[in-house]
Parts: sequence; structure tokens; C-alpha cells
Amino acid sequence: QVQLAESGGGLVQAGGSLRLSCAASGRTFSYYAMGWFRQAPGKEREFVATIRGSGRSTYYADSVKGRFTISGDNAKNTVYLQMNSLKPEDTGVYYCAAAQYYSSNYVYGTSYDYWGQGTQVTVSS
Repeated sequence: QVQLAESGGGLVQAGGSLRLSCAASGRTFSYYAMGWFRQAPGKEREFVATIRGSGRSTYYADSVKGRFTISGDNAKNTVYLQMNSLKPEDTGVYYCAAAQYYSSNYVYGTSYDYWGQGTQVTVSS
């Protein structure tokens, strides 16, 4: 079993920054991709960013492109999400996810096999 634990959420003013971390523990595996998703109150979960395990290629939702950066540290089994220039619409619970198998598109939550419990990010205006 793989456990994912997010941390780093909190309350920040618009324009501020936060860095989320996602630490993987338990049974280790070579994941194909790690991703970040978020869910705002009353809305569906949405894709934020993903990083491929091999070549470390990254992909972002248009809404966060240029403001968020996803990165990984294999030695620490940790993935990060650096969030800059935060906006009130970035508010939500942020979840990290790990994909154990290949997928043609890691934008979809169904491409991931393991999920963390989430960390709350609140951006005040």
C-alpha cells in the first residue's frame, strides 16, 4: 500500500505564495506520473499540474500556467507544488495523486491510483 501525505496548505493573501509538499511512503514503486488536483467548495475536482516520472516533463492547467510550478525529488519520494501570485479562485482542497500505470493523459483523475487526504489552501482577497 502506498500512502501520500500533503502538507503546506494554509491561509494567504492574494498575490502571496505557498509551497505544497506530497510525501509518498509505504510500498515503493516507480510511478509514471504524480499530479496535483484541487476542489473548491461546491465544484468538481479539477486538474492542476502533473509531472512525468521518467523525463520529468510537466503539464499545467491553463488557469495556473506561469504561476505554479510542479517539481519532484526522487530521493525523498516527494513532489512539490510551488504556487505564486495566488488568487482567491485558487482556494480549495489540494490533493496529490500518483499513477502506477501508464496513461495517455494524466489530466484525468482516473489515470491515478493513489490519492492523498488533501490540504486546504485559502486565498483571501
